[in-house]
Amino acid sequence: MTDTIEIPPSSSAIDAGTAAFYRGVLDALTAAGAPFLVGGAYALGACTGVHRGTKDLDLFIRRIDYPGISDVLRRAGHTTDLTYPHWLAKVRDNGDLIDLIFNSGNGVAEVDDAWFIHAIEAEMLGVPVRLPPVEEMIWSKAFIMERERYDGADVAHLIHHCAQRIDWKRLLWRFGAHWRVLLSHLVLYGFIYPPQRHHVPTWLMDHLLDLLRDETHGPAPDEKVCGGTLLSREQYLDDVERQGWRDSRLEPPGRMSEDDVTVWTQAIPEERRLPGSG
Repeated sequence: MTDTIEIPPSSSAIDAGTAAFYRGVLDALTAAGAPFLVGGAYALGACTGVHRGTKDLDLFIRRIDYPGISDVLRRAGHTTDLTYPHWLAKVRDNGDLIDLIFNSGNGVAEVDDAWFIHAIEAEMLGVPVRLPPVEEMIWSKAFIMERERYDGADVAHLIHHCAQRIDWKRLLWRFGAHWRVLLSHLVLYGFIYPPQRHHVPTWLMDHLLDLLRDETHGPAPDEKVCGGTLLSREQYLDDVERQGWRDSRLEPPGRMSEDDVTVWTQAIPEERRLPGSG
């Protein structure tokens, strides 16, 4: 991988009008010295070579930087909207869209200083930019297991193409108490790419399996907490709304308030929330 990655690999990959909108936003933020990272499908393609169509551009920012970034973009003639206060805002222009992301939908993967310290140098549409670190890309994607979207293939591709540059200790630290989610993806990686299973360090698998063994033989937690809501905002609603399970997104130990969960849940199309609609 070169020191500076060009994304997308060809300017023809983006419609001219959309490209102008993206470039204008990138130029405005760069000129103002606003910190941001280009993520989503463009970052995935740059790091793995797996390119796919996308209808928007994801920019990762710190929540504390949003007011200043919003002011910069409004002065540049763009409309901003704090769509979901716990995780993202949107920039709109004639049907084109940019997401300003400062957390994950489940409140786990907050954008902090480390995202910028370990960022990857790149270039998009002639503008010098940076991408999220591979560790943070894996961390944030690992929890996306919705009925209509599963990012496990993205995680596998990131490991497959970037194993040599991954700081495995930092990745383990990122998952923290959610180490079972990391283990599940690493087990699947060995299934998906059997000849490359050695890409995952032996010490990491041994450590995670030791944690699993200790937890399996230890006492079960007393509190009835459902971790499924960290993986899907929709598929475990029955558990937390009717079966008496506590929503693991709620603080503490989660990072979302009751209002955050309510707003995020209301955004699910109603027909998908009806019992028996599946």
